Amino acid sequence: MNDLFTVSNQVAVVTGAGSGIGRASALALSQSGASVVCGDIDTRNAEITKSLIVDGGGRALSVSVDVSKREQVGALIDMAIEEFGTLDIMCNIAGIMHQSTVLETQDSDLDRVLDVNLKGVFYGCQIAASEMSKRRSGSIINMVSSAIDAPAPGIVCYAMAKAAVAQLTKTLAIEMGKYNVRVNAVAPGFVVTAMTSRHFQLDDGSVDPERREAVVTSMGKMAPLRRVGEPEDIAGAVVYLASNAASFVTGQIIRVNGGVSMQ
Repeated sequence: MNDLFTVSNQVAVVTGAGSGIGRASALALSQSGASVVCGDIDTRNAEITKSLIVDGGGRALSVSVDVSKREQVGALIDMAIEEFGTLDIMCNIAGIMHQSTVLETQDSDLDRVLDVNLKGVFYGCQIAASEMSKRRSGSIINMVSSAIDAPAPGIVCYAMAKAAVAQLTKTLAIEMGKYNVRVNAVAPGFVVTAMTSRHFQLDDGSVDPERREAVVTSMGKMAPLRRVGEPEDIAGAVVYLASNAASFVTGQIIRVNGGVSMQ
């Protein structure tokens, strides 16, 4: 069973690896045996993730990447292959949030979110799938959200992009099955990250401890497991989908949300 859940001697690319779920996934993949290329638009935080992996005895590379630029995503994957020889796992985790109602949303808001959260994932899927099809193996893991199942006001751009990624995941899974390339997605519930900290940040960017506690407590009560998620909860699902334990799993949306949404 230990062999099923390992990714030893594999090479993983993780976008959004500089913080939150991306960082936790990069660390978990490394701890499970993979060499990891940590991509993020925040170069400093990507380097910190790389250092954490290397300090723990793993192999890693940090790369600055804006996933909304196709050429930069291509360069990221090229660097992984150049440095480590192959590409086995592609984790499209980078994403941004925008808060507005449907009526308030400007074209520029929609374009910015779709560029990163949808087109960025599309580029990662397309370029990684092309490489993996040549070797007839690989695992692509996309990050969606419980927002695809439970509509919420004020996040229309984010929710639309994530719903589109869910459909992209299923379509690509059908197309890549003949190449033995698996494509799945993880749909987190509420997880305490920099993205969700907007719920308890003050105007100066600092965290209001009382508001944070109130938000975490309130969100936790909504889940049957009576808690919110941590990045490591999501990283466990990422490692599972990357490993041979999920060798017969493709086209699935794994909902890691404490039971808030059940499909």
